[in-house]
Amino acid sequence: MPIEQPTIEKVAYGGWPNCYRLSNGESELIVTTDVGPRVMRYGFIRGQNVFVEIADQLGRSGEPWWAMRGGHRLWVAPEVKPDTYALDNGAVQASVDNGRISLLQPVEPETGLQKEIAVAYDAADGGVIVTHRISNKGEQTRRLAPWALSQMAKGGTGIVALPARGGHSEQLLPTNPLVMWAYTNFADKRWLFTRKYIVLRQDPAEHSPQKTGLFNVNTRAAYLLGSDLFIKRCQADAAAPYPDFHCSFEIFTNGDFLELETLGPLADLTPGATVEHVERWSLHRDVRLAAVSESEIERVVEPLFSE
Repeated sequence: MPIEQPTIEKVAYGGWPNCYRLSNGESELIVTTDVGPRVMRYGFIRGQNVFVEIADQLGRSGEPWWAMRGGHRLWVAPEVKPDTYALDNGAVQASVDNGRISLLQPVEPETGLQKEIAVAYDAADGGVIVTHRISNKGEQTRRLAPWALSQMAKGGTGIVALPARGGHSEQLLPTNPLVMWAYTNFADKRWLFTRKYIVLRQDPAEHSPQKTGLFNVNTRAAYLLGSDLFIKRCQADAAAPYPDFHCSFEIFTNGDFLELETLGPLADLTPGATVEHVERWSLHRDVRLAAVSESEIERVVEPLFSE
C-alpha cells in the first residue's frame, strides 16, 4: 500500500473528546490531550491497537492517583515513589507543526519536572520518530534518566535482541549486563533464552510479574501480536552511565500487558536544562513465525530490525 503524506486531525477517542489522529494512509497513531502526554493507539488503519487499553480508565481524567491507562508514556528512572509516579491525569498542551505533534505537560508539582512527547511519521520509511523530553523547571539539580514505556496488548510475544555474540577467544571481557529484579524468575515458562535473543510471552492467565533488563548500544525490541509486528529501536551511549545496573532496555510482563521499555543515560539535570531521548517505531503486517525459535526470529524479525 503506498505511503501517503502524513495527516493530522482532531478526533474523539476512548471517551476523551480532545485527541489527535496522525496517519500516513497505512497506519495511525492517536494521542490524547485530555491527559498525558500519552500515545494511546498505534495500529494499521481498521486494524488492532498493538498497545493495551485499560478499559475502566479510558475517558477519565483528574484522578488523585496515578492511572495506568495503557498506551505509551514517559517516566523518569530510577523508579522511586512518589517521583516516578507523578500524576499525568491532567490536560496537556498540543502543538501541531508540519506533520509533527508535540504534547507538553504542565510542570509536575511533585517533582518540578516538565515532560513532553513529540511524534511524527518519517516520510522516508513510514516509521515513527518519537522524541521524549524532560525539563527541570525546579530549583534543584535532579539526577535522572528518561524512561519510555510502551504497554503492549495481551496475548503477544516480546522479542529482545542481545548485543552481537562472539567466541571466547575473540572476546574475553563481558559485553553487557543482564539484570534481575527480586521477583524475576528465569524458570518461569514465559521466558525463552537463545544465543541472540530473549523472548518473553504475555499470558493473560499468568498474573505474576516478570522483568529483566540489559544494555545494548543498538537497542532493538519487538512485539508480535497475531501477525502484526511492532518494533522499537534506540541508540545507547556505551560511555554514559545508565540506571538499574546500566540498562538501556527493560522488558516486563504480568497478566494484563507486556512493556517494552527503553532508557536514556543518567544525567544531572540542572535547573532550566532538558534531556532528550529518541525512539524509532515501525509496524509490519503479515509477520508469521513457524515456531518461536532463534532460527525463525533471525529469518523473519532480524531483517525488519535493520530496516
